[in-house]
Amino acid sequence: MTSTDTAPRRAGSPAGPARLVLPLACAAQFMVILDASIVNVALPSVRADLGFTATGLAWVVNGYLLAFAGFMLPGGRAADLFGPRRALVAGLALFSAASLAGGLAAAPEILVAARLAQGMGAALMAPATLAVINTFFTEPGARARAFGAWSAAGGVGGMAGALAGGAITTGLSWRWVFLVNVPIGAALIAVALVSLARTRSGRRDSLDLTGAVTGTAGLAGLIYGITQGAEHAWTSPRVAVPVAAGVILLAAFVAVEARFAARPMVPLRLFRIRGIAAGNGLLLLFGGITIAMWYFTSLFLQNVLGFSALSAGLGQTPAAVTFMLAARWAGPLLPRIGARLLLAAGGALFLAGFGWLSLAGAGTAYLTGVLGPTLLVAVGIGLTFPTLMAVATADAPEGDAGVVGGLANTAGQAGGSIGLAVLATAAGSRAAAETGASPAEALASGYGLVFLMAAGIGVVLAALGVLLPSHRHTR
Repeated sequence: MTSTDTAPRRAGSPAGPARLVLPLACAAQFMVILDASIVNVALPSVRADLGFTATGLAWVVNGYLLAFAGFMLPGGRAADLFGPRRALVAGLALFSAASLAGGLAAAPEILVAARLAQGMGAALMAPATLAVINTFFTEPGARARAFGAWSAAGGVGGMAGALAGGAITTGLSWRWVFLVNVPIGAALIAVALVSLARTRSGRRDSLDLTGAVTGTAGLAGLIYGITQGAEHAWTSPRVAVPVAAGVILLAAFVAVEARFAARPMVPLRLFRIRGIAAGNGLLLLFGGITIAMWYFTSLFLQNVLGFSALSAGLGQTPAAVTFMLAARWAGPLLPRIGARLLLAAGGALFLAGFGWLSLAGAGTAYLTGVLGPTLLVAVGIGLTFPTLMAVATADAPEGDAGVVGGLANTAGQAGGSIGLAVLATAAGSRAAAETGASPAEALASGYGLVFLMAAGIGVVLAALGVLLPSHRHTR
């Protein structure tokens, strides 16, 4: 945890204007995750209006995700060097300005550039919100509850994207999918300046530019190549070249951080801390759970049961609400029963929920075959995600809260990208093997395999929970 940019510590939750800190952190996280999906429903209108090619249109989504994941580590270090207040305000300003540019875009290139800038702004915001929580919430129970609220805000943001995007595009225009961020961003900047006004600047070290370039480019190349694996053979140059380049650059990044950087962007000593090392490893694994739940369940509803995109979003809303409630429960439970028991409970719910969901087919009723199991999985995710985030960031040394938050966010993003590529490949192979089945049943078989794999990931995740620190509180 950093103390170089904080006011004098108070036990428990902040008081006065600082009471706005948690709503601010949750609102910023909501925006970050919302914009990863809100544009999806608007893509046909975007393509028709701006004349995108099919390949170019994908970059409206991928540009944001790649910039977000690739710049997370420099964003985390920026929060440590300049203080989470400055990093959060800068991220909100960049995000809002990029949203304005995207909403006013008159050409495909402008919109893609705006999405890249949005992703960079989000990469400043996300780790800064974690650093702010670690700074202002010092008592274990209060911090755990704050992480529960923060996790719930991100989860709801992800689910709200399809609904909000559909409603805004239908009622106004696709441009307002971006423009709506401008007044919200301005309001959050004002709140940040008031609620974080008593924080001091971070330490004045220089930024590790070599580490920032190799780490960012390596992550971007690796994640881009892995995501291409969902559509192309793993031996294809479109997969192998960026993956190989990413691995080489990440190896160079490790060498720079270990031997050459005077002040490393990611000090490798952090991985000697049990909670940080184990927590990030489990977050990487957890990415497959979230992809299986939200992405593949949405595909099942649309491609197998015939739901529209908007109806699929509505069909997943009960699970999103359940996740939000469970994430809030995880906060007070974590200091009482510990991370290991919460992960064990989550693993049991993943096994039951995904196992049940794997039985669904083309004739399955939504209420009995989809709603029930997704509610179980949502409770499991709600208990697991804030627990892992709290453990992975709680023991951050002084001055490293930002980069530790960036590491945790990067692990989750990278895990989701890897999970998407692996699970999509498995689903496609299984569906292709069902030569005698109808298209809907073949797809159902592929998705069923994905859900079984997710159940297995959940069990492994719970078993590996023994690697986490044994203490019940998060400090």
